[in-house]
Amino acid sequence: MNLRDLKYLTALADYQHFGKAATACFVSQPTLSTQIKKVEEELGVTIFERAPGNVMLTPIGEQIIARAREVLREVDEMVTLAKRSQDPESGEVRLGIFPTLGPYLLPHMVPALHKEFERIEWFLIEEKTDNLTEQLKQGKLDAALLAMPINDEQLTVAPLFKEEFLLATPKQHALSRDKHLEMNDLKGETLFLLDEGHCLRDQALEVCKLSGAREQQDFRATSLETLRQMVGTGLGITLLPKLATLPVVHGSEEIEVTPFVGEPPYREIAMVWRQSSPITPTLQSVAEFIKTLPILQSL
Repeated sequence: MNLRDLKYLTALADYQHFGKAATACFVSQPTLSTQIKKVEEELGVTIFERAPGNVMLTPIGEQIIARAREVLREVDEMVTLAKRSQDPESGEVRLGIFPTLGPYLLPHMVPALHKEFERIEWFLIEEKTDNLTEQLKQGKLDAALLAMPINDEQLTVAPLFKEEFLLATPKQHALSRDKHLEMNDLKGETLFLLDEGHCLRDQALEVCKLSGAREQQDFRATSLETLRQMVGTGLGITLLPKLATLPVVHGSEEIEVTPFVGEPPYREIAMVWRQSSPITPTLQSVAEFIKTLPILQSL
């Protein structure tokens, strides 16, 4: 068994289709199928359950694939470590970010990163938090910007900034005229929230719990822009992170955004990477630089 075989195994596990996995590995389908069969014979176990039009991992197959991913990740990190030893701030960095932060931070962050770390080639991936965390552990990402708390001993967490939530209401809504808005003013109100899988949904639900507000049960949005448009048409109210309300973001003129007084609700954003990452010094420098961005100083 060699590294090529491990790549074949993980590709088939990812695509669950021999043809697609073969294409991804740049080999013919018979070649991939034959090689995987040889690995199964060598190990004396069935890794994949095969059925017409369907490929599934067996229980032992899931364990083997997990180990294969670890080996491939370690090899990638070894190669990266060797390259970075010659020039620490060069090469590529794969950075993940979640959808309710990406559109509002990246336009400010990316040009600055290119200027500060000009020898680094940046690859940006926007995914939901659970997907980012999984890709991070699998070595598909070098780092990710995530909302705290993050409870994983395998990951290094570097806090970046706190971002308060503001209340978005239609212009004519009673709360839009409240210049001293407090959390308990939301008691009895119904808020539009994002769908399952968005970390912002969990944070907003916590605000609802603390304030006595409720979720709008008959609608869940898939993006902040959808929430913004629902509020703009006068159908209800929601919470928006502050970055999503700044002038650079084009919102509806029918929306009033009101900050909370006292202790406002907020989310804390951190940059996260594997503790074993060979480019930890570079990632630490990136995290420290992000904290200095002018847009974040306005929060």
